[in-house]
Amino acid sequence: MSKTIIFGASGQLGQCFKKLAADRGLGFFIFPDETEANILDVDGLGKLFAKYKPAYAVNCAAYTAVDKAEDDAELAEKINKTGVENIAKLCGEHGTKLIQVSTDFVFKGDISSPLKEDDETLPISVYGQTKLDGEKVIPALLNEYFIVRTAWLYSEFANNYVKTMLKLGAERPELKIIADQAGTPTYAIDLADCIITIIQSGSEAYGIYHYSNEGIASWYDFSKAIFEISGTEVKVIPIPTSEYPTRAVRPPYSVMDKTKIKKAFGIEVPYWRESLQICIAQLKQQN
Repeated sequence: MSKTIIFGASGQLGQCFKKLAADRGLGFFIFPDETEANILDVDGLGKLFAKYKPAYAVNCAAYTAVDKAEDDAELAEKINKTGVENIAKLCGEHGTKLIQVSTDFVFKGDISSPLKEDDETLPISVYGQTKLDGEKVIPALLNEYFIVRTAWLYSEFANNYVKTMLKLGAERPELKIIADQAGTPTYAIDLADCIITIIQSGSEAYGIYHYSNEGIASWYDFSKAIFEISGTEVKVIPIPTSEYPTRAVRPPYSVMDKTKIKKAFGIEVPYWRESLQICIAQLKQQN
């Protein structure tokens, strides 16, 4: 199998790729550190592409601090747009297929039916806008690309919602959790597995795809499940978004339609609660 470079190898999704590559003996993955694979360093990126001559580049690198981005728009734009542009240009020059990881935040989230790839994008946050800007630079620079939008990522790696809830649940007798935002918790291991399937398929069905786990939940539902599965005793109180204002506005509804990616690559998508059980079991083994 030809080489695949993972950008953002030290982040949550990058670490999930590392785990799956190690577990399955997938030696074609390259995991450069940030000093070698800084997506804002054009010269460094050029040397990396020349060295490895990758068949695929998977960009997991992103500015993901959603609230902080509202006051740090310039840096968010550099990483989420210019960084993507840098990688896409080199992919075009080297005949490398690009897989760009994007987000549900490109949508406004004001409809109540699962979001399809061709639905109107209308970001309501700086983060969402910069990720959409990153999506838009790709088609102008190369034809062979996959954009995979995902949502509500968590895993046993890095900082994420599940690990935060487990920590807070162990420290406090009760927690107030938003109950009027709907989406689908997505196990980052499942997303990495999906992207590996795309790579190994050799498919030329390029374009935009949606991937999350199956089902629908609010943050309240998600939190309740985390505590039930982990055996954490804590009272969870549902509240509306209005009682927990944040710097960035979140899409109130971001459930994704996975029909396209399932049909194109024969992917079976796990139900979110089943994957959450696996993640929590992994976390317990680490402790």
